[in-house]
Amino acid sequence: MTFLQGVLLGILQGIAEFLPISSSGHLQLAQTLFGLEEVPLLYDVFLHLATLFAVCIFFWKKIWNLLKCFGRWIAKKPRNEADNDASDLLSGSDQAGRKTIIAIIITTAITGVMGIVTSKLIPELPIKFTCCGFLVTSALLIVSTILEKRQKATTTIPATPDTAATENTNQAQGISIIQSIVIGIMQGFGTLPGISRSGSTIAGALFSKVNRSVAGEYSFIVSIPAILGAFILELKDLGEVSQSIGAGPVIGGCIAAFAVGYGALALLMKLIKKGKLGWFAAYLIPLGIFGLFYF
Repeated sequence: MTFLQGVLLGILQGIAEFLPISSSGHLQLAQTLFGLEEVPLLYDVFLHLATLFAVCIFFWKKIWNLLKCFGRWIAKKPRNEADNDASDLLSGSDQAGRKTIIAIIITTAITGVMGIVTSKLIPELPIKFTCCGFLVTSALLIVSTILEKRQKATTTIPATPDTAATENTNQAQGISIIQSIVIGIMQGFGTLPGISRSGSTIAGALFSKVNRSVAGEYSFIVSIPAILGAFILELKDLGEVSQSIGAGPVIGGCIAAFAVGYGALALLMKLIKKGKLGWFAAYLIPLGIFGLFYF
């Protein structure tokens, strides 16, 4: 792998990791087109690790609030009521923060079990499986968008101070156990090439009636332990990466993935709030069909 190829793969990772179009699927397609058939899985994980830093920086305040909430929980020290933030539906109060922490643990555990199984299958999966995964992702995005709009339409009631307060109170309860299980299963499927991790987790959140903005925030925060876990599992290939690829392409790819990924994350959060995830199906459907015929 050349330095330029490493940078190009990093740019592709930065774009595809956060936009719901499957970064693993796009990396596999690009590596096939570049003739890089023997790239260790750990190299892909390195690129995912670079985009993980973008997540940490983008959501640093929310992550810090969750860590402080966890610390108070352990120390059995209550939060000052004046510090509560009703606009932060994941960590704005101790109740919401604790439920979010429990949800992250459940989601991560389910994803971890499924990820161990899929990691053994991925090397054997043909490129056409990835193309089918693009089509599955597009279906998830379309269905979740339709259901979310229908739910919003059927639950719309005249706005009053009492109903607005009730809605905010309900939304501030964090992620429930059932919702975390559904999201964990969807994120587990997202470990397969062609099936977007962000797309599947956001779709799972919307399926289980999580607030649209919260769905996007939770999807990326819960990716932190998932990516770290994948990195640890693939560390055994570190020597193979240094021998077959070299430090230059890895470093160049990681820097590109971080820089481009931060911008892609900012863009996606805006699109999520506007309910525009279904737009990406217009790209994934022709890509999946083309890949099925081309490969």
